[in-house]
Order: sequence, then C-alpha cells, then structure tokens
Amino acid sequence: MNTLKLNLFFIIPLFFLACDGTTNPSKLFEIQLEGNRTEFQKNQVVGVSVKNLKNKEIEQITYTLDNKEIALNNNKITLDQLELGAKTLTANIRFDGETVEVSKGIKLLAEHAPEIYTYEILNEFPHDRDAYTQGLEFYKDTLYESTGKKGKSSLRQVNYKTGEILKKIDLDNTYFGEGITILNDKIYQLTWQSGVGFIYDRRDFKKIDSFKYNQSKEGWGLCNDGNKIFKSDGTEKIWFLNPETMAEEGHFETVTNTSIFNKANELEYVDGKIYANVYQKESMMIIDAKSGAIEGVINFGGLKERVTQHQNLDVLNGVAYHPERKTFFVTGKNWDKLFEVNILKK
Repeated sequence: MNTLKLNLFFIIPLFFLACDGTTNPSKLFEIQLEGNRTEFQKNQVVGVSVKNLKNKEIEQITYTLDNKEIALNNNKITLDQLELGAKTLTANIRFDGETVEVSKGIKLLAEHAPEIYTYEILNEFPHDRDAYTQGLEFYKDTLYESTGKKGKSSLRQVNYKTGEILKKIDLDNTYFGEGITILNDKIYQLTWQSGVGFIYDRRDFKKIDSFKYNQSKEGWGLCNDGNKIFKSDGTEKIWFLNPETMAEEGHFETVTNTSIFNKANELEYVDGKIYANVYQKESMMIIDAKSGAIEGVINFGGLKERVTQHQNLDVLNGVAYHPERKTFFVTGKNWDKLFEVNILKK
C-alpha cells in the first residue's frame, strides 16, 4: 500500500504537468487578428500577431491560409486568395528548437455587394406542365431537360419552340432526377439523395456509365465550362468534377460581401459566370466561376404569375443559355411555359 501511495505521489504531479499547456499548442500560443474579427473581404489587409501565453522565446513565425504560405508585411497579411469562403489561418511557430501549429477559422467574403438585375421577356413557348424541371441545357438548337420526383424522373430531348418531347427515357422509380450538363457528346445527370449519377450518349440516350458522389452527399445542379464540370449539392459548396473520372477535385463556396450563401440549385455556365437558381426563390445568382463571389442577383418576380395556376405548380427552376441567340431560357417546376429572356442591370 505504501509503494502504491508513493507511486501516486509522483504520477499525479506529472499528470498535471502534462496538462499545463507545455504539450498543447493552443495553451502556449493564440492567433490574434485585428479588431478580433473573423470575417473579412477579399483583398483586405489585416493585422495579425501571435499571443505568447507562456512567454516562450519565439524564434520564427510563418503563416499559411488553407496550407498555402502567405507573406507577412509589417505584421499584416493581404487576403488576396482567389477562392472565397471558410478558410483556416495557421501560424507555424518555432521556439525552443521545436515547431508547433495553432489555427483560427476565418471567412473570406466577396469584395463588393451583388448588383441587382431584372429581366425582359422576349418569347413564351409551351412547356410540359407535368415536368418537374430539375435540369435544363441547350446543345446547339435542341433543348435537353431532366425532371424529378420518384416515379416521374426522366431525361428528355425537347423542341423548345413547340414543347414536343422528341426523345425520353425514364429513371428507375427509386431515383429522384436532378441537374444535367452536356460535354463531349455525353449527358451527365444527377440524382438527388441516392449518391449516384448517370452518363448517357447524347445521340441515342444509351446509358454508358454511372458515378458515385464523394464528399458531396447530394446531387442538385450541373454545368460545365468545356473542361470541367461544376456541381451544386445543397450546401454552400460548388464542386469541380473531372469529366473523365467524375472525381471531385476541389470546390469553392458561394459568398456575398456579408455572408456565405448555401442556396445554389440548377446551374448554367456562361462566359466565366455560373447562373444559379436560388432554391425556393424567384431569383437567380450570378457567381464568379473562379472565386465563388456572388456578383449579381436577378429578380424573376412576376414570372410565375404568367403561367397557368394549378395545384401542383411549384417554384422557378431551370436555366439554359442559347449560345446562338445569346439569350436565356427559364422555366419552373410544373410550369406550362418556357420563357426566353434578356437579363438587364436594374
């Protein structure tokens, strides 16, 4: 018993020594940012320092933002990173011959507030009122559409001028169809919560492959820039997919100058911008496809009132750009009209 007490006498102080912060970096150092803020705009210059909680003799400090080293100039850093959203600022601190890391989460927001846009209607075309539109895209002069809801999901080729369905295949009843995009004569189609997407030959709609999601748990919208595919998933993230492997190779987050925004739904890529329906709203975002900055918001208020009102009528969803006409086509879930519009700065 005396030996046990003696051992405990030595062990207990050692336990407290181990917990006093000498081995826990966060008990030794703390990143401090100017004004104690954690939200900043792109290109903002911010004062940064490390609070030395145990008065250690610091030999060197370097800073990284999402694992990329950033320069320190007069104890200030410039937040000029390309991609916006939630970031991790890390201080690598060398002292007493060892190196530790301490981190702080920050939000990097857009430099400017979004501009406001409106629309003018150029033409109205018939649209299948039973189509719960989830994806819309032009290939040359032909419209392709994906519809949702279990038991009603499909992939279609449509004559946009008449509304005639030229070609159609139905998805298995277990799938809820979502966004589509067309690249290299292949149609890529998402499903909502099944964690799987499908690839078809554009010419005959033959299914040639499928792919699974990785970090993105759901499928919402798709578009492409001719090289890579962009995917929304119901969060603030827009993912970059490799069209050959469908692997997620990165993402950006959609942000305004005041907040991170998580409502991007159906997508369309035009000249470096992603046009994204705002989920459950009569509006659309214009997103910079490199940074994630929401540069504009299009108010489509009043458009839903121009279609036949019925019990199953749902929200605006579906945007397609016609490259020859240089106009946008928009519709909604169970709308009986397809609208050709110009987008105008208000």
